[in-house]
Amino acid sequence: MFLPKMKKGLLLLGMFLMLVSCGEYQKVLKSAEPGEKYALAEKLYNEAQAENSKSKYRKALRLFEQIVPQYRGKPQGEKLTFLFANTYYQLGDHYLAGYQFERFTQSYPNSERIEEAAFKSAKSYYELSPRYDLDQTETVKAIDELQKYIVTYPEGENIQEANQLATELRVKLEKKAYEIAKQYHHTENYKSAIVAFTNFINEYPGSPFREAAFYHRFDSAYQLAINSYQYLQKERLTEAQGFYNNYIRFYSEGSPYYNQIQASNLDLETRLQNF
Repeated sequence: MFLPKMKKGLLLLGMFLMLVSCGEYQKVLKSAEPGEKYALAEKLYNEAQAENSKSKYRKALRLFEQIVPQYRGKPQGEKLTFLFANTYYQLGDHYLAGYQFERFTQSYPNSERIEEAAFKSAKSYYELSPRYDLDQTETVKAIDELQKYIVTYPEGENIQEANQLATELRVKLEKKAYEIAKQYHHTENYKSAIVAFTNFINEYPGSPFREAAFYHRFDSAYQLAINSYQYLQKERLTEAQGFYNNYIRFYSEGSPYYNQIQASNLDLETRLQNF
């Protein structure tokens, strides 16, 4: 009997404290006193961090939004601006987090938290990067921001992660360029494929898609040649043979495309002998 009553009492007490807390929050939210809002916002922010509470971050954010302009240029402004940006970051609003951290780094270049802000700004833009087959404007922006961090803080606390994220985004851009070229190949638009693969090879010399690009450029030239009118074949077969030689310069037996390219080249040489 006693335990159920005690549990019920604790539940009622918790509900009462919650109502009191909500009432206090609404009162401060409507208050004209910025000092009260600052104190409660910071309290809620600290509790949110300790409890990993999204609801408390959201409450703190509503207060921060009201008072940030009032504290700009004041001693509390630096801390408040950082907390404001970081609240967006913790809530996963990466667009506004990136923007606010960027403003922080511009407004407080001598802050003790400048490196953290610079990294979180860059990482926010990284989080906005879409999958490779969509428009990559945000990806380019993220790479630029990460590169700024890497150059400015070569010994920074987050340098390893920054390099990893930047590499991941560069590979995403490479994949998009490679897939565009490959689409030309698959749709038998071989002239455009040759140009696209050549541009890819020149632009991304260290890409993980480089060998595939060398092979598909050769295959595009080979397919273009064998499907051409006879008077065009010799010139195009010779061009394809040049692309074969390019592949062999860099890749040897055991490479994924080696057997395929050797078989095609054997046919290519036979056709050239007929001329």
